[in-house]
Amino acid sequence: MSVCPRCASQFTCAMADNTGETCWCTALPPIAFRKLQDGGLKADASCFCPQCLPIWKADQEAQHDANLAIQLP
Repeated sequence: MSVCPRCASQFTCAMADNTGETCWCTALPPIAFRKLQDGGLKADASCFCPQCLPIWKADQEAQHDANLAIQLP
């Protein structure tokens, strides 16, 4: 069982929990590493639950887009 670092709920992450099945998160569209803070994930990154991962992903993309808007002349 995994624990979401954002909301502390317990959930099954097929990859982290080694269930041998495909994880639910692989059905989501990927996020480009360039849109992540510092251009990637930390080595100790944890899995987010099904409710928090889409929210986290949207926040990362919005932050990246806002930073781009600030840099435009």
